Amino acid sequence: MKKTFMLLTALLMVWGASASIYKSGVTASYYADKFHGRTTANGEIFNMYGYTCAHKTLPFNTMLRVTNLANGKSVIVRVNDRGPFVAGREIDLSKAAAVKIGMTGTGTAKVKIETVSLVEKKPASSAASSEEELVTAESLPKIQLENANIRLLPGTEWDIQVGAFKEKRYAEDCARRLLDAGFINVVYQKTEGITRVVVRKVAAEDVESTQQKLANEGFNEQLIRKRS
Repeated sequence: MKKTFMLLTALLMVWGASASIYKSGVTASYYADKFHGRTTANGEIFNMYGYTCAHKTLPFNTMLRVTNLANGKSVIVRVNDRGPFVAGREIDLSKAAAVKIGMTGTGTAKVKIETVSLVEKKPASSAASSEEELVTAESLPKIQLENANIRLLPGTEWDIQVGAFKEKRYAEDCARRLLDAGFINVVYQKTEGITRVVVRKVAAEDVESTQQKLANEGFNEQLIRKRS
């Protein structure tokens, strides 16, 4: 599969395949060592040396041309992951892609994103179906960090949900990220075929600081529930 996409990318670069602008002037970031070897949202293993990217909504295996507006350098990448979950960022590139467009020094860059029309469907050998329904934190109701509409009464305890998944392996990866970031009391809560990843039993007085710490680690979309 890797060779197939490398060949497609090479052909696209040589032929100058037609593309249409998806968004311009948006922020790109990149991810690398911390996630290298982990499972991506479509079931593949993330390889920071490959030309791939994470996007919140575009279908898996969509081919994109990403151009750094500061220097005009471009790279073609394939969507195989979900993210970035940081406010104001549109796309997360692999390290190799970031190097290609010269943005590793700054960490982020303003870019133009174009969809490449030549590639319209994924190869049959891809690890996951493009129609697979993955429930992620991005599809959950959002809650402001200040919890303006929720009464955090002293003595109460709260669960903070950061993800909900149909596939257990994706929930496991989310939980691993939480543990790596130093969070404790991370649990799975299962209902109706959905595995939710939750930081549980957070005291009312610690809810806001815990939410902020989660946001700092990229878990920006959260759902909190009062424990009975």
